[in-house]
Amino acid sequence: MLRVSFFHLFTAVLIALAGIGFAQNSPGPHPVPLPAPAAAPIDQPYSGTISLSVDLTNVNQRVLSVRETIPVKPGQNTLLYPQWLPGTHSPSNAAGNLVGLVVTANGKHIPWVRDRVNMWTFSIDVPRGVSALDLSFQYLAPVKPEQGRISNKIADLTWNSVLLYPAGYFARQIQFAPELRLPEGWKFATSLDVKSQNGSVVQFKNVPLNTLIDSPLYAGVNFKRVDLSTGPNDPVYLDVFADKPEQTQITPEELQYHKNLVIQAEKLFNSRHYDRYDFLFSLSDSVGGKGLEHHQSSEDGTRANYFTDWIAGVSGRALLPHEYVHSWNGKFRRPADLWTANFNEPMRNDLLWVYEGLTDYYGNVLTARSGLRTLEQTHDVIAEIAANFEASPGRTWRSLEDTTNQPILTAHGARAEEWPSWQRSYDYYSESDLVWLDADTKIRELSNGQKSLDDFARLFFGINDGSYVTVTYTFEDLVKAINSVQPYDWAEFFRTRVDEIEPQVPENGIARGGYRLVYNDTESEWMKHMDRSRGTSFATSLGFAVKSGGGNEDDGNAN
Repeated sequence: MLRVSFFHLFTAVLIALAGIGFAQNSPGPHPVPLPAPAAAPIDQPYSGTISLSVDLTNVNQRVLSVRETIPVKPGQNTLLYPQWLPGTHSPSNAAGNLVGLVVTANGKHIPWVRDRVNMWTFSIDVPRGVSALDLSFQYLAPVKPEQGRISNKIADLTWNSVLLYPAGYFARQIQFAPELRLPEGWKFATSLDVKSQNGSVVQFKNVPLNTLIDSPLYAGVNFKRVDLSTGPNDPVYLDVFADKPEQTQITPEELQYHKNLVIQAEKLFNSRHYDRYDFLFSLSDSVGGKGLEHHQSSEDGTRANYFTDWIAGVSGRALLPHEYVHSWNGKFRRPADLWTANFNEPMRNDLLWVYEGLTDYYGNVLTARSGLRTLEQTHDVIAEIAANFEASPGRTWRSLEDTTNQPILTAHGARAEEWPSWQRSYDYYSESDLVWLDADTKIRELSNGQKSLDDFARLFFGINDGSYVTVTYTFEDLVKAINSVQPYDWAEFFRTRVDEIEPQVPENGIARGGYRLVYNDTESEWMKHMDRSRGTSFATSLGFAVKSGGGNEDDGNAN
């Protein structure tokens, strides 16, 4: 018996060795080793301050001219162009829009080489005797209105588009001294602190890279600052930039709705995590719409008639509430695997159903509580969400959690879904509305009306009042906090609705709230508004939509 076992073992070893030898000597090419990645960031200060000067005057051609001086040491240096952007949850900063890069030192040209694998990485061999590199380049902003952020009346400057930074350091450890040249006569707004201004040239106080990129700037010809502050210790401003002067005008009633938004957010979270908050708000038909969160501001953009045709603009009124909630959820508190040390480390999106989904839920809640939308309109919003998912066969193969990868799969919308109801899209926004409504009503039911999701929001996001140092969270942190408000198997509750494939639309929150989804042949006022703003949708019946500008969108439901 022992002899047989030894023989079998000896034979197996020979066969394995023969296999290894065959694999090592197989004909054909072998891969060239990949270049070493950029140095991993460390949490230590970068030596010196980077000066950054941006010229915004060429708005007609949408070209921004940049000069940058970076302190360096002799030897191999690696510079990074920001790639992964918070809020887009994807590598969305287009490296191809950085052009004309020239590097000099002490008046002499210094060669640079782009990494052959990572197109956002540049290597520079710095000669002895050089202590700083002078960079000049241009950023080409998109020219199509639906993509562009610059016109001859309005500009949205995102600092991530106009800078390079040294690899190997946490973004919060790299100091910048930014400067901006504006077109003559233009006004601007930003959460950055101004150091000085001489005519059209503005110098800002030194700021770490993470704060700089988190502090965009809006500029334009027609500008009005609207004070939404609830008191001297809570400064909040609506910075309105428009195509025409009259489009910046706001009625007392409209003003009160927006002030109510700030009041209701304070009641909800019982805290604030900013020194001053600026809604950077563009009203334009020549600059694309936008909604992107930042800690002490937000980039917001919608149609030019937001104020001048108040009734027609009802569909866009959840924009500001959504981005404002992000100051608490997403910026102050952030999923741990969405926080990165710099802007070239990959993000992981599996908790976007909290980061974006819970924000979307409370964005809709605050839109209603502030009066920006009526209760009936809010009911119609929830009904439309549920109806769309009832007509979404993609739920039979793809989980809600997997849709959190959509920003990466589509390059944050650059590659559109051709069959969205089957492929699924950014469903972690709207389907999560239903999940969080379910959770909210469940807490109310279990506590006999004594508690609600508001208690969780206040507990989870209301910590460290006055601080804007980000605090990260995990799924376990979330479950622990909501359990402290109302004991229940919340881990199972969320896992079954988020991680598992569930063809049944999560409509328990609608039923528990005393409502049900009903279809009839009379279009609601809300749907009429939506038809006028985006085109007529037959997604829940015939499976397609007609764009407002003409043409069809096949939604893939007709089968």
